[in-house]
Amino acid sequence: MIDVMNDSLDRLYASVAAARERDPSTSRTAKLFRDGVQKMAKKLIEESIEAGLDAVQGKREATILESADMLYHLAVLWAGCGITPAEVVGEIERRERIYGIAEKLSKEAREAQARRMAGAGARRSAAG
Repeated sequence: MIDVMNDSLDRLYASVAAARERDPSTSRTAKLFRDGVQKMAKKLIEESIEAGLDAVQGKREATILESADMLYHLAVLWAGCGITPAEVVGEIERRERIYGIAEKLSKEAREAQARRMAGAGARRSAAG
């Protein structure tokens, strides 16, 4: 199941990345890239809220549809930020090794992880 999800996300991400160069007047994805990360984030938030509301209201099919929309907008945001699905999967796997499950980190642990990642990125930039 996880491999299927990874494959699906990889294909979605590749499709989104390829659409970046299309005409924004005919490609919704290209328009999102043109509009920038703030618009991408806004669309992701909107879809997340819709998925959550549908779930609370017991609308199973609508929750599935909104979840697919949410994953699309997440892939767009990743591409807009230069993040790959492999990087996100790597973080999930790292958490699984530490916690035994891919559990969400506490706010403090997330902040510490972000500082470590920023430091590693700065060291790579200085070395390059």
